[in-house]
Amino acid sequence: MRVTVIRKNIKFVPDCRRVVARYFMNGIEPTQKMLSHIMILNEKQVTDSLEHTLQEFARRHRNISHTFFKNCEKIKALIEGMKINYDSLSNERKMLIGSYCTMEYAIESAAFFNPSIVEDFDQSNLQNGEKRIIISFRATGEGHISSIVFRRGILDKNNDLHILKIGSNIDKADITHKRLFNKKRFISKLAEMHTSDKYCAQIMLELPDQFEYSVLKNLINKALNNQTIRQERRTALEEILWLADSFYDLQFKHDSDITERVIFPISDAESRGIEDARFVRFMDDDKSEKIIATYTAYNGHTILPKLIVTEDFYSFRVLPLHGAGAQNKNLAIFPRKINGKYAMLSRIDGINNYLMYSDRPTQWNNPVMIQQPRYPWEFIQLGNCGSPLWTEEGWLVITHGVGAMRRYCIGASLFDLDDPSKEIGRLKEPLLSPLEDEREGYVPNVVYSCGSIIHNNSLILPYAVSDYASTYAVVDLVELITALKRSQL
Repeated sequence: MRVTVIRKNIKFVPDCRRVVARYFMNGIEPTQKMLSHIMILNEKQVTDSLEHTLQEFARRHRNISHTFFKNCEKIKALIEGMKINYDSLSNERKMLIGSYCTMEYAIESAAFFNPSIVEDFDQSNLQNGEKRIIISFRATGEGHISSIVFRRGILDKNNDLHILKIGSNIDKADITHKRLFNKKRFISKLAEMHTSDKYCAQIMLELPDQFEYSVLKNLINKALNNQTIRQERRTALEEILWLADSFYDLQFKHDSDITERVIFPISDAESRGIEDARFVRFMDDDKSEKIIATYTAYNGHTILPKLIVTEDFYSFRVLPLHGAGAQNKNLAIFPRKINGKYAMLSRIDGINNYLMYSDRPTQWNNPVMIQQPRYPWEFIQLGNCGSPLWTEEGWLVITHGVGAMRRYCIGASLFDLDDPSKEIGRLKEPLLSPLEDEREGYVPNVVYSCGSIIHNNSLILPYAVSDYASTYAVVDLVELITALKRSQL
């Protein structure tokens, strides 16, 4: 039974005008030469040069002068190393120095894809059949660096999506790193990352059972300053610091619109991107709700599965996932506990779908395989397209399958509500395949999603088009469930 899919006529495309002000450091020697040039300017020349820069860029960023101050502060040690009294510098000169340590980065110039959708907490002042929603996207710019951005909209009674106005500026959050760590759990995560114990054991021996971030960082920096250190040991020590830097809180200004907030890579562990966030509205046993997402942090050669939690889209807590099941990509948490435990889908071997349970949302072990590729369109790989959706008939899991010519299609499966290791049914044919006009993009022949919702008894399925742009489709829920039950294994 082929299921009817209605593709909606809306498209989210990359916009190279969306830029953030990013710290830029051109190496020690070039920066020292730049500082020498600035230091010979008199105060009027400094003011005139700064004024020109502000006229060019102030309208493109909120409080760009604050960014200049912060970026100047980042090279304070270098400035003082040149025998310059940092505190004696005028504010204008500090801002001018900071402007030379700043660059614009177009966060979505290359791609705007892999969306997920959640219900907004605020559902007030809506007409019958309407729902206010938030869509997250993976925005990718130069160098394939990915970040998370948001759009807010309203689905009407006909399942047509009305996107609200986009803000004019983009804000990065204020960052607070975790300060205290449990050594046992920290060592366990290092082992999961395959960090060589040979090179990190000595550092760990010098730390108490509960250690502070600053103590760890000082120990590692002291070891890294040794000019004779071997590259293998340097890599291991850097990975320790990457892990410590991966625990942090984000706080956005309350005068920013949600479309102006970008979760940009913070730690070295995600320096090459924050990939494929799967957001879901989670309800706890006490009926309290929060938004949870899993995502993949990537530094160019190592991936680190992470969790992000928010209750208002202003404050976010970010932390890595632990355990033998917190491996590879494609983790998606269930929207509620099952039999008193958190539940998670994963694809730890890169091919099959797995199910895990846990008492803690950050610790995942004992994955059990629940799905393998069965049909030609999924022979290479089978994974989820976001968190499972609760229906009266079972857990609806939107899947992705990879077939010949690395063609990605979207499918659907149904699992038992009380025991989601039991597959009730699976579509034999893809629910969604790339149409002819959807085949061209950054990665050809791909349709992909990171999360759906149910609205007006319909599946609302946002999806990416060939890793370049995004759109969405609507599927009648009754028709889909009927097809899945008829395909019972």
